[in-house]
Amino acid sequence: MRHARHSSGRFPLANIARLVPLLSLTFADALIANEPVQLESFERAGVIEAWRTYQHKLTFGKGQTLALVDDGCNLSMPEWSKADGDQPKVLIAYDSVDGDDDPSHEGRGYHGSTIGIPSSLNYDRKWGVAYNDQVAVIRALECCHCNISDDTTVAAGLQWIIDHHEQYRITTVNLAPVDDQEHDTPVATAIDDKLTTLRRLGIWVSAPTGNHNFTAGISWPACQPNCIAVGAVRQGKDEVYLDRHPKVDLVVPAAATSSSNAIACGAAIVLREAIIETGYDWQQDGSNVVEAMLVIMQKSGVTVHDGTTNRPFQRLDLAAALAHVFK
Repeated sequence: MRHARHSSGRFPLANIARLVPLLSLTFADALIANEPVQLESFERAGVIEAWRTYQHKLTFGKGQTLALVDDGCNLSMPEWSKADGDQPKVLIAYDSVDGDDDPSHEGRGYHGSTIGIPSSLNYDRKWGVAYNDQVAVIRALECCHCNISDDTTVAAGLQWIIDHHEQYRITTVNLAPVDDQEHDTPVATAIDDKLTTLRRLGIWVSAPTGNHNFTAGISWPACQPNCIAVGAVRQGKDEVYLDRHPKVDLVVPAAATSSSNAIACGAAIVLREAIIETGYDWQQDGSNVVEAMLVIMQKSGVTVHDGTTNRPFQRLDLAAALAHVFK
């Protein structure tokens, strides 16, 4: 386990019979929250327990913005245009490829319209992890399945975040692209100094490792320094799968590492709020708040041994991470 230091109710009634056996919740518990968008993943990752336990202590994202850096978004989707919360879900949008404020998909783009759902959804009685956050939608390349040659426009998107993070309260970045290659070491690219600056600013940046069952490397940009690499365990059991490597910082239950990373981003928003709310001394865990949050997730999580690579990985348990901070 790596050690790393804050800079700065209700389930739809028709679904209760289906949900309660899976979650082992009481009827009263089931009325606490709206329906989770990924039931099995959220239960295993401690998200539903976090909602239940801290419903009167945390807002689950209010006042924080998650930047979604991907291949664009259809902003007319009701998930983004008709949020159930008391503020618009999409706070701002930008296209670093064309240099304008229209993040619509172009060419092969498709992925960015849904990548924010596990972390941020608050629509039609369904919740993502940090359901009260807002999102900044940034189109930084044509397609999430990218090439390292896309580094210039991705770097421009990250620079926009650096320039505007205070204005739009951006605390967390979902860096969603994958180049689908098996990198066992970092590759020098234009995003590297941006990642360094974002880490110094205390902004969480994480990326999915990829979905090819690679065991000797992971995708770019997850392989880069100052980018938290998020892999996956199966939704129904603690079995590491998909792309993994010693660089992987955290594993999360999901059907794909893009969803794993989205859940991790939502968890980072909630954990940051808990640190601020409690005045927790994060410096005991790292030299930067991002590193500290990662360490808290790791040491409060579940160790999962991967028989294929003979390596241990730390699996997210958000409720346990929050319990550590609140105690």
